[in-house]
Order: sequence, then structure tokens, then C-alpha cells
Amino acid sequence: MSDHAGELANLEKNTEITSEIKTFLLETCSVLIGPEKRKFMGKVVKLSGKGGQRRAERELGWNRKTVQKGAKELESGFDCIDNFSGRGRKRSEEHLPDLLKDIKEIVEPETQTDPTFRTTRLYTPLTAEEVRSRLIHDKNCNDGELPKVRTIQTKLNELNFHPSKVKKSRPQKKSKKRTQYLKMSIKQINCRMNRKGF
Repeated sequence: MSDHAGELANLEKNTEITSEIKTFLLETCSVLIGPEKRKFMGKVVKLSGKGGQRRAERELGWNRKTVQKGAKELESGFDCIDNFSGRGRKRSEEHLPDLLKDIKEIVEPETQTDPTFRTTRLYTPLTAEEVRSRLIHDKNCNDGELPKVRTIQTKLNELNFHPSKVKKSRPQKKSKKRTQYLKMSIKQINCRMNRKGF
């Protein structure tokens, strides 16, 4: 940085940033992250003087809002904390607060437990597509506002409803050994009865 220090100090006087300085600034900026990167951008713009933000945007491709944020961080001495967790798409319950309650009201009357009682899962013969159509017809929800079928499937799983038909419990099949034993027993009884004259 020492070989470019003199050129950076005269950045305000220069009408154009040389390709060597431009490369140096862009490489330095790409190595830094977060507040350090913004502060660096703010320092460069401050050295550029009046019109430095426009110049940095035009010649270096830097976002002016980021540069402004970096300049404010330099002046105040405090780093701004990025709210990355606040970004992104909101859950469908935030758009439609009654969605989960409505899904429960539709699905609960149709639910069944596992007939073997091995799990606590609740099964329903309703598919996510059927639940969505019932939300439209029974609960008067707008088709455009409702989430897609895949999202409703996810909500059903979150509510512990698993769309699949429950097989009725069947009696166990008779084992071959028991059947053979019974046949032999019946033959023996018949033989004994024949001997006794029945």
C-alpha cells in the first residue's frame, strides 16, 4: 500500500483513476468483508473529495448506499450490524394468520391413528391438494393468496398430519406348523373315534 499512498492522497486532484490504482482498490476491497470493507470504501471516497461517491460508483462499480454506510461508520466510530436473518421470504402463517387453524379444522375430523398403536402419528386420507381445495370452498380463502400444494403438504407434516390411507388391521395368518398340528390332531381324534365305534 505504501507505493500507492502518494497516488491515493492525490486522488482528489486527479481527474481519472489510473488502471493500476483501480486494480489496487478493487483487489483490496475484494479481500475485506463487512464493516472493514465499507470503511475502506468510505475512506477512498473521502479522499476523492466532492463527487467521490458518484466517481466510485461510475469508475469502481461500488454501490453508493454501501459507500454512504461506510462513511457514516467512519464518522460515528460504530459498526453497523447487518440483519441477514431479517431478509428473505416470510412464512405463509405471517401472510395468512388463520391458515394453520383452518387446516386443523379441515383435517382433524378425518384423522385416524395407527391401528397397531406403534406410533403416535396421525394419518388422514386427505391429500394436500384436497385440503387446499377445501380451504377455498369451505373457508372462503382466495386462490391467489393461498400457498401452493407443496407448502400445504409441508404444513400438514409440521402439524403431524400424514396424508396416507390407514390400512385396516388384519388378523394374523395361521402358521403352517399350527395348521399341520391341527390337521394331525383332527386325524388322531377321528382315528380314535373310529376305533371306539363312533
